Amino acid sequence: MTVSVAIVGSGPAAFYTAQALAEQMGDTVAIDIIERFPSPYGLIRFGVAPDHQTTKKVSRAFEKTAQLPQVRFFGNVEIGRDLNLDELRGLYDAVVLAVGAPFDRPIGVPGENKKGVYGSAAFVGWYNGHPDFQDLKPNLQTKAVAVVGNGNVAVDIARVLVKTPEEMADADLTDQAAAVIHAAPITDVYMIGRRGPIEAKFTNVELREMGKLDICAPIVDAAQLPETIGNLDDDRERRLKERNLATLKEFVGMASQTKPRRIHFVFYASPVEILGGDAVEGIKLERTRVVGGRAEGTGEFFTIPCGVVIPAVGYRSVAVDGAPFDAKAAVVPSQDGRVAPGVYAVGWIKRGPTGVIATNRPDGETAAEHIKADIAKGAKPGRIAFQTLLEDREVRIVTFADWKKIEAAEIARAKTPSPRRKFTSVAEMLGALG
Repeated sequence: MTVSVAIVGSGPAAFYTAQALAEQMGDTVAIDIIERFPSPYGLIRFGVAPDHQTTKKVSRAFEKTAQLPQVRFFGNVEIGRDLNLDELRGLYDAVVLAVGAPFDRPIGVPGENKKGVYGSAAFVGWYNGHPDFQDLKPNLQTKAVAVVGNGNVAVDIARVLVKTPEEMADADLTDQAAAVIHAAPITDVYMIGRRGPIEAKFTNVELREMGKLDICAPIVDAAQLPETIGNLDDDRERRLKERNLATLKEFVGMASQTKPRRIHFVFYASPVEILGGDAVEGIKLERTRVVGGRAEGTGEFFTIPCGVVIPAVGYRSVAVDGAPFDAKAAVVPSQDGRVAPGVYAVGWIKRGPTGVIATNRPDGETAAEHIKADIAKGAKPGRIAFQTLLEDREVRIVTFADWKKIEAAEIARAKTPSPRRKFTSVAEMLGALG
């Protein structure tokens, strides 16, 4: 009997798992991808920067997976709203949790609840059209913004804030976000890292973009740059850090007086307080030094005046009702992805929010190997019973064919050269289906 597998979530980890299951188990498995939104792809749609369309092309491979004969997409179905995890476990031989890490990790300093502080998950979700964050309505009427973080998310936010409308013409930035961002009087973005340029987590492709902006120049303090990266055993990591250091050295002294906007790379600075009354007026920082790879305070403080602070210090997962949860690590505890009999975890809910899109591929392959080893033959009703339950509860199921209609409507709404004009609510997406 066919082994039935339900995958909760439809981001990269989910699709890599579905692909691996299909490759390893062939026609002996039926795979149902369950997503709470009508749109698939998770982080690809809502997390990747709107001006990085090449990165989003991985969704083409995921589309091929969704159209495999073993695979079905069930959009607009939410675990916890339409059915619970225990019910799902009763229907499927295996359930794979691939729900990601959709929320912001707190920055943990006084003042982080002031008006003008926007977590990166919320802010990126807002400008990428994530339905959960369309009520954010950030006030960007300020000349200076502080972005706390030294990873690719921080780089993306800084870049999107300073690009011109012409530079964003071929992006899929939402109309609402474009209106707010392009009307903002921002002249200076400060990208703040607790540690130094060698420890920074951004990749070189993203870093180099900072030197190619039309009206914005990168500002780097030469005194914060070491001569070399030091000794590193990992060849790949050494090459990345050598490229980053070389790029930052190129930025030093790059003519900025002819450009009206600036992105300041502020290394060795740890936030200690967000200043102001009800709203942000600045950020207080302590200068740091790196000891044994960790940032250590020096007791010297300084302030950057700004009207907006965007912490990009990491994402966090939340508990799935019916599954164990490690609140401190913000993951579902598992033995290499095995959570409980018939329950598995992949991606950020398994190991925390680290890596790039392809980092999720091994999780999917491992989960598929576990399922193949653990479940010799199917014993539960799977898809037919799942569909019947949803129909009985009058859940509006969005199939992958339905999603393609929604996608076609988004593409048709766009102004060339933008690839699409996103719907930003579930109601709009369902409305496109009639």
